[in-house]
Amino acid sequence: MNRASLIFAALLLLAFPLSLLAGRVWIDPAETPNAALILMELRLPRSLLAMVIGAGLGAAGASMQGYLRNPLADPGLFGIAPMAALGAVASFWLGYAASAYALPLAALTGAALGMAMLALIAGRTGGIALFTLAGLMIASFAGAMTALAITLSPNAFAMSEIVMWLNGALTDRSWNEVWLAAPLVAIGLLLLGLASRSLDALTLGEEAARSMGVNARVLLWLLIGGIALTVGASVAVAGIIGFVGLIVPHLVRPLTDRLPSSLIVPSALAGALLVLVADCAVRILPFVTELRLGIALSLIGAPFFLWLLIKMRRGLV
Repeated sequence: MNRASLIFAALLLLAFPLSLLAGRVWIDPAETPNAALILMELRLPRSLLAMVIGAGLGAAGASMQGYLRNPLADPGLFGIAPMAALGAVASFWLGYAASAYALPLAALTGAALGMAMLALIAGRTGGIALFTLAGLMIASFAGAMTALAITLSPNAFAMSEIVMWLNGALTDRSWNEVWLAAPLVAIGLLLLGLASRSLDALTLGEEAARSMGVNARVLLWLLIGGIALTVGASVAVAGIIGFVGLIVPHLVRPLTDRLPSSLIVPSALAGALLVLVADCAVRILPFVTELRLGIALSLIGAPFFLWLLIKMRRGLV
C-alpha cells in the first residue's frame, strides 16, 4: 500500500465512527433512546453505502482519466451513468419504482445497455477518440430521453420523484441497498485493478502500449465492465452523485507517482472519504429539509472544475 493509500485509509478510519454519530440529532450511545437500533438500522448502512459509492466513483474517475489521458475526464462522459439514470427514470415513469428492487434493477439495466452500446460502437478498434465520442453521444441521448420522460410525466408526483431522485441522496437507504451495491462495486473495482498495468503502458501512447503487449480490446472491455458496475451500482441505489470521479484523482495525484496503477486504490479510498464526509455535512446543515447529496457535491465540484480549467489554460495541469 502506497503513502496516499495509507493517508486516506487513516482519515477514513477517523471519519467513519464520527459519521455514525453525526446528524441533525447527534447520537450519544450512552444516553440516546434506542441508540443501538438507530446506529445499526439507519446510520451504519447509510455510512457504509456512502463509502461503497465513493470508492466506486473515485476509482472509475482515476481509470477514465488514465485511459483518456485527460485530467478533466469524468465517468459521466462514458454515458453509463446517464443511461443508468434513464433506466431508473423509466421505472418511475412506468410506476414500478414502488417495488423494492425495481428501481435499482432498472438502473442497472440502463447501465448495462449503455455498456453494450459503448462496446458496439467503440469496441472493435478500442481507439480513444472513438471511445470518447461514443460516450458523449450515449450521454447526450440518455439526457435527452430523461428530459423527455420528465416532460411527459403522467402526473406531478412522478415528475417530482424523478427530479428529486436525479439529484442524488442517501436518505432512507437501508441494508438492502448496501447488499445490492457492495458486490457489484467490488467486482467493478477488481476489473479496474486488472486494467491498471495496461493503463500505465498507455501513458506512453497507444503505439508504445501495443508494442509492450497491451491488448487494446481487452483493456477496453475491462474498463467498460468496471465502470459500468461501479457507476451503475452507485446510480442504482443513490441517484446521480456527480463530480466525485473528477475531484478525487486530482486530490490524490500529487501524493503518488501519477501512474494509473498507483492512483486507483487511493482514489477509491479518497472517494469513499469524500462521499462519507459530504453525506455527514448534508445531515448536519440546519436546513428545513436535508440538502440532497448530489447537489452538495455539485456545489463543490463546479468551482473545482472551473479551477482546473483555469490551471489548464495556464499550463499547470
